[in-house]
Amino acid sequence: MIRGIEHTAIASSDPHTLARWYVERLGFAVNYTSATSKTVFVKAPDGSMIEIIEAGGAPRPPGDMKAQGLRHLALTVTDFAAAYEALKTQGVAFLTEPATAGGNTTAFFTDPEGNILHLLHREKPLP
Repeated sequence: MIRGIEHTAIASSDPHTLARWYVERLGFAVNYTSATSKTVFVKAPDGSMIEIIEAGGAPRPPGDMKAQGLRHLALTVTDFAAAYEALKTQGVAFLTEPATAGGNTTAFFTDPEGNILHLLHREKPLP
């Protein structure tokens, strides 16, 4: 019945600017721009997508990595060190230093609107 997750949505104060950040910093591509709203879909090289929609209302409070609800998007990489260094060189501010445990290397950072992203390399994929 359910096959998987096609996309996740992020509400943004400026969807086009945020989409451009995902393209320029993370290598996503814009694959759909709405003609009737500010909605933009960006697609990662593996086919996963993020829908960036226009936010309504007041900005949310700063992110708490353990608060209830959706907390982060994990981005998989084949070469953690290269991806981490490329993002740092582009001025991406990390919330944590890289850490390796149980064959997994991780670090957390945010996009320009404070959405938490998780850089991840697994030595062995989950079953």
